[in-house]
Amino acid sequence: MEFGLTEFQQMISNSSDEFLAQECQMAFVRDMELDMRGCTDEFWAQIVGQGWTGIGIPEEYGGTGGDFLDLAVLIENTGKYLMPGPLFSTVILAGMTILDAGSNSQKSDWLPRISDGSLLATMAFVEQSGSYEWEDIATQATLSDKKYIISGTKLFVPYAHSSGLIIIPARTSDTGITLFAVDSTMDGLDIQPMDLMSCDKNSSVTLDGVKVDASAIIGQIDCGGEVFSRAFIRAVIAKCIQMTGSLTSCLDLTLGYVKQRSQFGRSIATFQAIQHHCSNMAIDLEGSRHVAYQAAWALATGIDPDRYAHMAKAWLNESTQRISVLAHQSHGAIGFTHDYDLQMHTRWLKSQELLYGNNHYHKEKYLNIG
Repeated sequence: MEFGLTEFQQMISNSSDEFLAQECQMAFVRDMELDMRGCTDEFWAQIVGQGWTGIGIPEEYGGTGGDFLDLAVLIENTGKYLMPGPLFSTVILAGMTILDAGSNSQKSDWLPRISDGSLLATMAFVEQSGSYEWEDIATQATLSDKKYIISGTKLFVPYAHSSGLIIIPARTSDTGITLFAVDSTMDGLDIQPMDLMSCDKNSSVTLDGVKVDASAIIGQIDCGGEVFSRAFIRAVIAKCIQMTGSLTSCLDLTLGYVKQRSQFGRSIATFQAIQHHCSNMAIDLEGSRHVAYQAAWALATGIDPDRYAHMAKAWLNESTQRISVLAHQSHGAIGFTHDYDLQMHTRWLKSQELLYGNNHYHKEKYLNIG
């Protein structure tokens, strides 16, 4: 594993950090938390203008090329600034899945529009069972008169309300599932917002007899389980990277606060207990970043990404708890107040900790890998 960034990755890191520091300040994030759309058209146009929607998409489909590690550098900064918008859902969830398993015509149709920002897309993973295993998918797709009729409910689908295309895994046989690309405007599809503790925009997607033809199938009929699993692993790894960005902000906020907060006539940063807290946070953060990027490297190189993904998410879920607790312990009561930025990050981190599987789930998955 290469520990340093390439010149291209360093450029992405620096430019995205500079842009988000200017255009994605916490006042904007707070506004978007209350906005039903979760992102303005102007901000999305700026994201597209930066070329971020094309990272990881081959040049032949209108992207800028690069691999998953190049994309990971960007995703970390989106977590650092809690960037709102459908970048994660459109590029990581939908775009990478289409690139992975889509037909040539699907890639030629959808990927250029994802790259130029004109197509927003997402993918549904979880249902009412709460399981992330494709074997537990209950949504049904039945073939009738050369049309597949899809019925079922998906939960926690990110930015489904603004997406034009939603990838829906559905059961097409007792032993297999199939991935369908469903137009969000189709009859029988209902999208309702879900209230979360974080600023993310998630929805429930209910399909009641939605009819699609065979051209909507991504991959092969009844063979969507492996595609689903690969998409899930990509989502897990990208989420770990994003969480390290938010944890970085937690540490930065804590360091800034303890340096300026005075008690007993001196800065509390001089207190040994506070110094221990900050040191432990920094050590935990470095471990989290290392294990997250190790998983991203494994995915980019194809070296056993499942094992590293489960390891990373299990670690991040627990380190998030430790760092958040120490950040609030160092801040005291002000860290919980609505007007202070720390609670924005720790609320978001708690929801991400539960998303795509908790630490117990990923530890069990890791131990069961042969």
